[in-house]
Amino acid sequence: MEPNQALLEEINQLKQKIEGSPLPEELARKAGQLVYRLERTAQYGTYSEEYERTAHYIDWITRVPWQNKSEDQLDLNAAKAILDRHHYGLDSVKTRILEYLSVIKLHHQKGDIGAVIRSPILCMVGLVGTGKTTFAYALAEALGRQIARIPFGGMGSARDLRGQSRLHLEAEPGYVIKSLVRAKTRNPIILLDEIDRVTSEARADIMGVLVELLDPEQNSAFLDHYLDYPVNLSEVIFIATANNTDNLATAVQDRLEPISMPSYSDEEKIVIGQQYILPRALKDAGLDTFQLTIDDTLWPKIVRPLGYDAGIRTLQRTIMGITRKAARVIVEGGSQQIHLTEENAKEFLPTY
Repeated sequence: MEPNQALLEEINQLKQKIEGSPLPEELARKAGQLVYRLERTAQYGTYSEEYERTAHYIDWITRVPWQNKSEDQLDLNAAKAILDRHHYGLDSVKTRILEYLSVIKLHHQKGDIGAVIRSPILCMVGLVGTGKTTFAYALAEALGRQIARIPFGGMGSARDLRGQSRLHLEAEPGYVIKSLVRAKTRNPIILLDEIDRVTSEARADIMGVLVELLDPEQNSAFLDHYLDYPVNLSEVIFIATANNTDNLATAVQDRLEPISMPSYSDEEKIVIGQQYILPRALKDAGLDTFQLTIDDTLWPKIVRPLGYDAGIRTLQRTIMGITRKAARVIVEGGSQQIHLTEENAKEFLPTY
C-alpha cells in the first residue's frame, strides 16, 4: 500500500510545530512519540481519527505559554490613579489593594515574588454591581499583567476547570489552561468570578480543585487532565469574587482574604453617574458630550427610579436607556441638543 503523502506532509508540519515551541523536554518527547506513531500509520497509507486527536493535542500544548511572562509595573502613584479612574470612593478597598501592591514591590526588590503568591488570595465580597470584578481589571492594569476571567456561575463539573482526558472525543483543556492560553503569559491575573455560585451537585469537587489552585504548595504542578502534564501556576495571581462566603468550603475560605465591598449611597451614585457612567454611555451611543445634558435636580430620580439598589447596575441601565432615546430623537431629526429637565423627563424616564 502506498504511503499517504498528504498525511505525511501534515505530520511534518506537526513536527515543526513541536520543534518551534519551547515545550518542557519531557512533554516534547511525549509529543514526538505521538507523531512517530502517526508517521508509521501513514506509511501504510491509512488515515485515522488518531491524527485529528493528536493534531488537536499538539495545537493546545504548543499554545500554552510555558516560558513567556510579563514584567510587573510597581508604581504606586500610577496604581492609585488607575484605581481612582475606575472607581469612585471605596477608599478602604483601594487602601488594601495598594498595601497588596506594596508587599509585591518589597518582595520584588528582594527577588522573592513567590512570597507574595503564598499570601492569602484577595476575594472581593459584595452584592451585584458593587464593583468587585472591575477591581480585578484595575489591579491587572496597575500591575501591567494580562487578565483572564473564569466564570463560576452555574459551573456544573470540576472538569470545567481541570479538563477532560484526550481519550474522549472532542476533549479540551479546562478553563485554567485556557486562561493561560488567552493571556499568552504564564503569570497573568486569573479572576475566579463568583466562586460561590457553582451548582450544589458539583460544589464539593469544584471546591477541591479551588483548594489546589489557591495553595502554592500544590499549584506549582497543576495537572490538567487533557494536557496530562503538570503546569506551574505559582507565578499566577488569583483574585476571587463572591456575593457571599456561605457556600464556600472551609478549606477554600482559609486561603482567602475577604474584602467587603460596601454599598453606594445615593450621593455617591450621583457622582458615579455624572463622572463615570454618563460619559461612557454617551460614547457608546455615538453622542457628543454637548448633545445630551442632564439637569442637576433630576439626578436623585435617575439614581433611584425603582427603589434602593446597593450596586450601580440599575443606574447603568437607566443612563444607557436615556442615551439611546436621545440618539433616536437626534437621528429622527429632532433637536440636536437635548437638555433633560423635570419638564421633559417623562419622555426619557418611563418610571418618572
